[in-house]
Amino acid sequence: MDLQQLEQNIKPLLREPDSESFIFDLLAVYGVPKASISRLRKGDYNLSKNSNELLWKKKVYFRLEMQEDLHDQIDKAIKDQKITKHQPRFAIVTDLKTFLAVDLLTNATLDIPLRELEKQYDFFLPWAGFEKAHIEGENLADIKAAEKMGRLYELILNDNEISDPKDRHALNVFLARLLFCYFAEDTGIFKEDQFSSAIASHTSEDGHDLHVYLSRLFEVLGKETREDIPGYLQDFPYVNGGLFSEDFKPPKLSTKSRKVILECGALNWREINPDIFGSMIQAVVHSEDRGNLGMHYTSVANILKVIKPLFLDSLHEELNKAGENKKKLQALLSRIYSLRIFDPACGSGNFLIISYKELCKLEIEIFRRLEGEQITFRFLNRVKLEQFFGIEIDDFAHETAKLSLWLTEH
Repeated sequence: MDLQQLEQNIKPLLREPDSESFIFDLLAVYGVPKASISRLRKGDYNLSKNSNELLWKKKVYFRLEMQEDLHDQIDKAIKDQKITKHQPRFAIVTDLKTFLAVDLLTNATLDIPLRELEKQYDFFLPWAGFEKAHIEGENLADIKAAEKMGRLYELILNDNEISDPKDRHALNVFLARLLFCYFAEDTGIFKEDQFSSAIASHTSEDGHDLHVYLSRLFEVLGKETREDIPGYLQDFPYVNGGLFSEDFKPPKLSTKSRKVILECGALNWREINPDIFGSMIQAVVHSEDRGNLGMHYTSVANILKVIKPLFLDSLHEELNKAGENKKKLQALLSRIYSLRIFDPACGSGNFLIISYKELCKLEIEIFRRLEGEQITFRFLNRVKLEQFFGIEIDDFAHETAKLSLWLTEH
């Protein structure tokens, strides 16, 4: 199921809902087979005898209610043993203006104007094969961004001859640079929407000049000196860290790829998680992993299960023993700064990223004990990315690991 397409498909349904077909149209949006919907319409699968109701075993209870109180009706439905014995996943009651729903497995609820369902469409993702436990554990924004980036990757491959390792490496660096720019304009590194607005206003709709513009922009981002920079790029800052230090020519881009680049920029990248985003992008880019989108990376919780007994638990134990003793706290800081974290098969860097974040949290707690809540500038962060090392055979994963660490640092 393409989440971007799902989001687009649900909008017209909500603008002009049909009282006769609304529930069937809604199920179709989530990819329920036409044959199943046809049998529902005929009544073969419908276990309810009421004209304004549908009860599909293990799937859904739906009631169109134009007269009675909607909240009373849904409360009755979820307590009615005649309904619950068929184990519908969702109970829905609506008058096509207000929309109430209950996930009978997780007890999650919706109580919204119907038109707002386009923002809450992830509620019914189990119909599309995305189980709630998976979606809630992993940010939906990550998945949407990964799918859009995967679409962009496919378009670039169609429009460019990328056959040797050099070309593929250049493409990987290009994607990493794009991702950085998206994060930068939503997290204060650039001005808000600076990158996307610049592309929209300074490049042609057919995309023929976009690769030239991006090549110049990436050159500017890697320049510490501000001499000989065109006026339209003057406001972009120098980005330290090496991401823009080498000269890699961007691929040629088309009308479609320009459109996807702008669509990616319209996402809220504050919601997208550098901890696991890289792994999701890898799943989309590597075609053999696409069926496992969101399922193949190590979650934050599982990473903590490894690194806590490895080194975090002993550091926290030392912190507890130190209490408010400044000498012991300073000694603990020195120990943290002397640590070197190495992952010999680092993938897109998840273990390194979470280790970095956990050490920074520990450092901040020590600062608070030394200084109180008002931490002064002499307590600047000294946990450095140079303490973290990884080996990775996959070029794109390697570039993504570096990018994710830089984003986490920012």
